[in-house]
Amino acid sequence: MRWPDGRERWIYAALPYALLAISTGVAATSGAPTGALPAWLAGPVAAWLDSSAAEPDGSAWPAAWFSVPWPLLAVAAAIWLAPIAWLFPRRDTHRTLIVAHYLVLLALAGGLAVQNTAFVLFVSAGYPLAIGMLPARLVMAGVALTALANVIPQAGPGARTTLLAAIAGMAVPLIVAGWYVTAEHDKRRRLVERLRTAMDENADLNARLLDQARRAGVLDERHRVAGEIHDTVAQDLVALIGQLDAAGRSPQDETRRRHLDRAAELARRGLTETRRSVRALRPGPLEDTSLPEAITHLARSWAEAADVNLRLEITGTPVAVSADVETTLFRVAQEALSNVAKHAQATRTGLTLTYTDELILLDVRDDGLGFDPQERADGFGLDGMRQRVRGAGGTLDIESTPGHGTAIAAAIPAIPPSTDR
Repeated sequence: MRWPDGRERWIYAALPYALLAISTGVAATSGAPTGALPAWLAGPVAAWLDSSAAEPDGSAWPAAWFSVPWPLLAVAAAIWLAPIAWLFPRRDTHRTLIVAHYLVLLALAGGLAVQNTAFVLFVSAGYPLAIGMLPARLVMAGVALTALANVIPQAGPGARTTLLAAIAGMAVPLIVAGWYVTAEHDKRRRLVERLRTAMDENADLNARLLDQARRAGVLDERHRVAGEIHDTVAQDLVALIGQLDAAGRSPQDETRRRHLDRAAELARRGLTETRRSVRALRPGPLEDTSLPEAITHLARSWAEAADVNLRLEITGTPVAVSADVETTLFRVAQEALSNVAKHAQATRTGLTLTYTDELILLDVRDDGLGFDPQERADGFGLDGMRQRVRGAGGTLDIESTPGHGTAIAAAIPAIPPSTDR
């Protein structure tokens, strides 16, 4: 039982007792005879009593009822009030019992008020009891019945027609209106509960989505770091090992020194690119130059290191595009040329960068050993290129046949720099 219920139940139990005590005191000092009825009720009640007493089936209970002195009715009402403290905390689970108890109490109060109008004050206890204990849809009905029990004992003989009109014109509409308003309130309450449940479910879903987004962000960052390491550190280390092997095999000091210088340059470049990757910066060649210039520098450097004939073509009108697009195209060219040097054993290679109105196209071709694109590759290179191009909104096509070379074609939308975030 909640603490407010523990306090309020004694308030609802004590208030009717207080009103009954006051009404009893006023009735006792008013000098009205016990069991006396108002003049306008005396005649009809007497006729009713006579007809009831004549009934052979024993239906003479009205006679006993109206012949009971009001002090005994007051004692009965006091006894009937006792269960209120027990009923109040159970008003939501014992509704039928609550309604029955309320109606009997109202009948006792009405009987007392009929015999002595001082008990109209006690009848007023029906208002708080109706509001505090009756089911929501019956509150207005309880209030209306309490009002009638208050008005009827005070109405004179000439006011009976007016009283019936008041009952029909006020009490019934109030009861219907109370029922309707409470029904709408219940609908809204259920709607609020459903909305609250939906909000809780949405909050849980939002938490799961945030967790998935976090995991996706972590996975994307891992892919980015893996791609950067593969495109920079791994390739420079391979080239560095190649230069060191060439220096070790070279019999001439000048040639050996040239390979060692080249190895030192590769080591410094790898360190710089590693730092850039950690800080998620653009590739070094793209920081101060445009994409065509960076591709040109890459092609010349690669051709010199790999000792492979490379034909470079840049067609169309170069335009400024998003940094992500330039980085993707540069990394794809870098990875494709690295694969040619490591695996193709090619003698000729072609690299073409083409600018169109909507796309930027990058093609890398070689006459090397080729491979079967359908076979699963062990390395990260091809998958990394696909992920990069797909992330930039483009497409990547790989065509190769064993013994007949390889062609890689990337097409990425020419997104302007203003869309960078």
